[in-house]
Amino acid sequence: MEIHLIRHTAVENPENLCYGFAEMPLRENYVEDCKALDLGEEFDLVISSPSERCCLVGDHFKFDYTTDERLREMNFGSWEMKKWSEIPEKEINPWYQDFVNVKVPDGESLLDMEVRVSEFWKELTRRKDVSKVLIVTHGGVIRLIIRQILQFPLENLFHIQIDYGRKVIIRVSEDHVFIKGMNI
Repeated sequence: MEIHLIRHTAVENPENLCYGFAEMPLRENYVEDCKALDLGEEFDLVISSPSERCCLVGDHFKFDYTTDERLREMNFGSWEMKKWSEIPEKEINPWYQDFVNVKVPDGESLLDMEVRVSEFWKELTRRKDVSKVLIVTHGGVIRLIIRQILQFPLENLFHIQIDYGRKVIIRVSEDHVFIKGMNI
């Protein structure tokens, strides 16, 4: 199976707002951004995060896709749509010190997110009825899938750059999984 993971195109966030589950609009010229995407061949299956910024990419290419809640970005709870600089230090400092285990107020921890993404990944890679899959999702989800393959510590997750509107290609066989390309 070949799995193409694509991160949605760039968002419009001039105020540097914290967002994950919240709807953040794509840049005004997202259609031009989509034209720059090299999606390649047809896909047997297309799955998208239900976030509008991902669905707009799927709609642009007229994909027949399904959505899966497990493909959402991290839930930043009460921090959603606040400026990072306006999140109270007493809340954000513990998270900065341990973003893996510390749960965002009314949101989730990175471990929580990893559980749901891992569940999705295991379910997908067990499928025998598809050979080429496209997933439209977020940078955090893609990083967690790469972590599933490479098995590095969660603390190192953000050492991987996942560009907007680019894809990661993963090849899955019965006895081997490897990353074929990144930020393509």
